[in-house]
Amino acid sequence: MSIPIFDSRGVPFFFKIALAFTTGIVLFPLLKLDVIPVASDLFTFGISVAAEIFLGLAIGFSVKLIFAGIQLAGQLAGYQMGLAIANVMDPATSEQVPLLAQFNNLIGLLVFLSINAHYWFIKALTESFHLVPPFAVNFGSSLMEQLIQLSGNMFVIAVQVGAPVIAAMLLTSVAFGLVARTVPQMNVFIVAMPLKIGVGLFFIGLGLPYFSAFLKNIFSDLGQDVILMLKAMS
Repeated sequence: MSIPIFDSRGVPFFFKIALAFTTGIVLFPLLKLDVIPVASDLFTFGISVAAEIFLGLAIGFSVKLIFAGIQLAGQLAGYQMGLAIANVMDPATSEQVPLLAQFNNLIGLLVFLSINAHYWFIKALTESFHLVPPFAVNFGSSLMEQLIQLSGNMFVIAVQVGAPVIAAMLLTSVAFGLVARTVPQMNVFIVAMPLKIGVGLFFIGLGLPYFSAFLKNIFSDLGQDVILMLKAMS
């Protein structure tokens, strides 16, 4: 329920429950588990169940940070281009997001599905029973360090994805500043807005092949990040 696409509010809740139940039935014969110790009281059992839920949420959160970085790159580029007011409705969160942020997010989802990166979640489910035995989740400093590292990586991804457009917009703003100083009769504000949008869209289209290749490299390392997250909770 916490992985991309299926975490959308547009996906019916009963479908999510049925998908989780079906995945559990399919994986159960493949897992050779030891006898799970039963908690002596209801409070301890509830804490153990909450820890198992947190384990699944942490795996989904590690991937959402990548998509958050991709959306942040589009948001930064949109501010530079003057498209900060142009918002669209995000079907996943039912909130208004910047236009370019949603564009980057959709491309990220397409690349995510095209390279079968969502299979890593099924592998993470199977590996979680071996790396983190049931009712034995450990919340230590290594988990916090891993979450902080992934959160910082979100801003790195945002800068790397949006760097071409941000750099082009910076040079365009400097050029318009020089024009405003040399030709004060020209109304730079009227000319700059459509030209910035055109230059930004040109560089976005020019960088789409590199953008998809960059996303493939990020998602190819997704499995390693998920495994490290599980090891941090073991």
